[in-house]
Amino acid sequence: MYDLVIRGGTIVTPDDVLDVDLALQGEKIAALGCSLEGKNVIDARGKLVFPGGIDPHVHFALPVAGTFSADDFSTGSAAACAGGITTVIDFTVGAAGRTIAEDLQKRLEDASASVVDYSFHGEVVGWHPGKLDEIREAISLGIKSFKFFTAYGRSGRRTDTGPMFLSFRTLAEEDAVALVHAEDESLIGAFTAMLSPEEFKKMVTFARVRPDLCEASAVNTVAWLAAKTGVRCHIVHLSSALGLEEVLLGKKRGAHLSAETCPHYLLLTSEAYQGPEGHLFSAAPALRSVQNSDFLWQGLQEGAIDFAATDHCPFSRKQKKWKGTFADLPGGLAGVETLLPLLYSEGVMKGKISLCDLVRITSEEAAKLYGLYPRKGSLLPGSDGDLVLFDPEVEWTVKAADLHSKADFSPYEGMQISGKVWKTLSRGEIIYSEGALLGTSGRGKFLPR
Repeated sequence: MYDLVIRGGTIVTPDDVLDVDLALQGEKIAALGCSLEGKNVIDARGKLVFPGGIDPHVHFALPVAGTFSADDFSTGSAAACAGGITTVIDFTVGAAGRTIAEDLQKRLEDASASVVDYSFHGEVVGWHPGKLDEIREAISLGIKSFKFFTAYGRSGRRTDTGPMFLSFRTLAEEDAVALVHAEDESLIGAFTAMLSPEEFKKMVTFARVRPDLCEASAVNTVAWLAAKTGVRCHIVHLSSALGLEEVLLGKKRGAHLSAETCPHYLLLTSEAYQGPEGHLFSAAPALRSVQNSDFLWQGLQEGAIDFAATDHCPFSRKQKKWKGTFADLPGGLAGVETLLPLLYSEGVMKGKISLCDLVRITSEEAAKLYGLYPRKGSLLPGSDGDLVLFDPEVEWTVKAADLHSKADFSPYEGMQISGKVWKTLSRGEIIYSEGALLGTSGRGKFLPR
């Protein structure tokens, strides 16, 4: 007899939809089959059963623009488990005079309050020849993915092309992954220089200084570096059809490229900047057109875009108070709690992706890229007992006041949603049930890779 049986639910994997029971023993999935017996049974009739969601791009307690992102690991991970996300991957925060390993130690201390399991990408900033040894040291500590920026030179985060090539070569040798924030800073500077002083005072002009050309140009360069070094290279928060075109061209040239997109690029447009609270939508890359979003949905459905991530980096209204120009705004939006419901409601229910696609892009593909599969992202026996029991019949309205993030603003405020997380299990433990947070702060485990 198993410890726990999920009975009567519809099991969804990337390949199939099954009407079978699922059993857990301790922290692990033990079996799938009919008429399984358990000491405890959850009646999941009418519910969909997914692998626990993985959000591989979050920023909890991130220092930026003189403040910190609104969620720390306690509140951010609480929002995650309420949204069916059982694993998050955050980033080390690079600083001059510190090694990546030292950055990791600081973030491990920050993450000790997490409700869900977590890992980290190493952030590569302040490049010097010794960075290659830092990367190798971080790999020995369980970090197998490293983030680079083609923009933000003023803050010291940009890595120039030559050092990026050397870093990619080292990562290829170590079979690690390079993540890239791809925006051409020189082009951003050129478009910014074209603005009049008055245009700087309008949020609506934000999209004009970071058009899709900036993303496509940077992806093109990065793709060539990936092709010539053999590194596995991942483009984060892909926002444009033009950028996606460059990803596909890079693959044809032999680059091992993958890409993610975010709900705000699928569901929001640059029209959001036109409203009286347009400044609250500040994030980079910029929001774009409806037609652009359609291409991104198609990319997800066809597998040209590998998975969805949120880039969860929320700020309060006070933190994003308009100070006269978009240049002074912290960039980032909330999303970890709404990722799964939004993709179900706007994707599956509207025929843009299938149920199997949903599992693939919210769990399996990220687990495979980042070395967590099949421990995570799978319903196979032996995998961690990370599950989402999802009620497709619930209709609800997004309200920031009802969410678990400390941010008092949701970019999806007022959106009508079909389907909601009913229960979330992490390593066999129910950490969220019918609106109640049951998982305790600090129960999450670090996942070395």
